[in-house]
Amino acid sequence: MNFTSEPMTEATATLILKWRYPYPYDFYNNELNDESMSEMLEGTYRAVRNETGDLFGFYCIGNSAQVPAGRIMGIYPEGFIDFGLGMRPAETGQGKGSKFFTFVHEEIVRKHPDFPLRLTAATFNKRAIRLYENFGFIKIKDFKTDFAAFQTMVQDKDRSRLTESK
Repeated sequence: MNFTSEPMTEATATLILKWRYPYPYDFYNNELNDESMSEMLEGTYRAVRNETGDLFGFYCIGNSAQVPAGRIMGIYPEGFIDFGLGMRPAETGQGKGSKFFTFVHEEIVRKHPDFPLRLTAATFNKRAIRLYENFGFIKIKDFKTDFAAFQTMVQDKDRSRLTESK
């Protein structure tokens, strides 16, 4: 499976914001509104297409990949590239996540080679956490918001930075 990425467009963002995941992954359902659209079009989101050009997923970096309440709690010290990703609901649960994650991971590392990577996972999403662990990410912090529990995970070949972020 080959992927390409492209800047997010309004048409693509509209499709993504309309995606609906089944329970318990409905946690990731978004609302199609001005605020969500603005965030997706601010330049930190990229659409990912498969070899036939179909929309397969997306990823984002920076503040868009952080849980806002986590920022307020000081969960995200500087010095890391935060990223988040999502697959089209019809593609999930079929063993395609590893190839998709490989593509996103390699693209981010290529663009930001000198920074360790960090992502935030909802703790109920054992599927995603297992995938991230398979790529060498380790849990650094747990935190809770009013609506969910999360954990930050970091991948860094320089382990000294991991202990500084705890």
